Amino acid sequence: MPRTPAPHHPLATAAKRGARLIADELRTPSRSTAPLLGRAGKRWLRMLPYTIVFGFVATLLPVTATVLIQDYRLGGALAGALATAQTAPLLLAVTRPLQAWWIVFTADFAGALALMGAAGTAGRSWPWTPMVVVGYLLLMACLGLREPRRKLVAVWLTTGAAGLLFELVPRDRGDGVHLLLFVLSGVVLVVTGALRERGDAQRRLVVQETISEAERAQRTLLEERARIARELHDVVAHHMSVITVQADSAPYRIEGLPDAARDEFGSIAASARESLTEMRRLLSVLRSDGTEGERAPQPGLDRVQQLVEATVRAGVPAEVSLAADLGEVPQTVDLSAYRIVQEALANVVRHAPGAATRVSVTSDDGHLTVLVVNGPAGERTSPLETTGTGHGLVGMRERVRLTGGTLDTGPLPDGGFRVAARLPLTTQPTESAEDPS
Repeated sequence: MPRTPAPHHPLATAAKRGARLIADELRTPSRSTAPLLGRAGKRWLRMLPYTIVFGFVATLLPVTATVLIQDYRLGGALAGALATAQTAPLLLAVTRPLQAWWIVFTADFAGALALMGAAGTAGRSWPWTPMVVVGYLLLMACLGLREPRRKLVAVWLTTGAAGLLFELVPRDRGDGVHLLLFVLSGVVLVVTGALRERGDAQRRLVVQETISEAERAQRTLLEERARIARELHDVVAHHMSVITVQADSAPYRIEGLPDAARDEFGSIAASARESLTEMRRLLSVLRSDGTEGERAPQPGLDRVQQLVEATVRAGVPAEVSLAADLGEVPQTVDLSAYRIVQEALANVVRHAPGAATRVSVTSDDGHLTVLVVNGPAGERTSPLETTGTGHGLVGMRERVRLTGGTLDTGPLPDGGFRVAARLPLTTQPTESAEDPS
């Protein structure tokens, strides 16, 4: 009869699986080879890891060789080789700590084997010498600042396993240095690993905040453009309705029109009605879900006085100066100027309550000039918002671009703020608009 294979013990299976995981972790070093503290802004901080490691190596190498020769009575050549192998690779730990750990750990293990036959080992630390403990803890700090948590656990368990292996050797030594190294290395790995994870979390938070701010700015821009499109619908729809009425009534108002002219006017009226239909479809897409269309006419400069009065009631001393000879202002410019004044006054209420504010609207050289200037915030009031994203200026810039004008905004020397918009009273292509802000 064929023999039935004995079932594997669960503990043995788990041990094999754990050993395989540890081996996998120790075989794959971090992809990053950037020096520790390489992202520091100051040069002395970037050089600090090299200085510390070089200082340790310069101290430990001769001390290790001397102690191995004089105290442990090891041969000079072997002592020099072990001292170099146990300390010099620490210089590699600044950029490649796991590779440095492999070299140092192998050298420490070999040194422990060599000390088993040394004449001066009795009564001294074994398997790890005091210099090995100091260098190893420095190496653990470099590992903790670079490698992930699972790899640190693998290194720590390997360290404990090596100490336990030497503890099983029947010799008259019981100073417990292997247990001391196991505990201290664990503490160092936990502390430095926590510092590394905290730094990584802070960097990810900064990146996420930057991305969120960019997305917020883009969303604000798109929302403002959709709002402008909804508002301009009424303006354009009015002109298209006038074209439709004029084209439909032309054959009745003008006598003696030839048939070709009547057909042309009919075609114009049909195209205008089709354009109105397409505009309404576009508006239904731009309008948010559940938002009903506005039925009130779009505001203009004739309502700027009401804006200023509302601002005064909000606790901001404001005054307005409207030129009497503004002339004929296109509807688009009229609406844009009103919205610019509205947003500027809203910013004063939010960020500089109590600040004296002056609104001025003038017309010269074929341009409409809108100026809103406020002084510093009042002493007895505090801003409703102490920080701002500047997104309130997005709408101003978009409306200025729409009309082909220019916008200039910025703080004043006395602590106030100025918004100056210059809008053309004649139609200009928006591609040529300049925005110095």
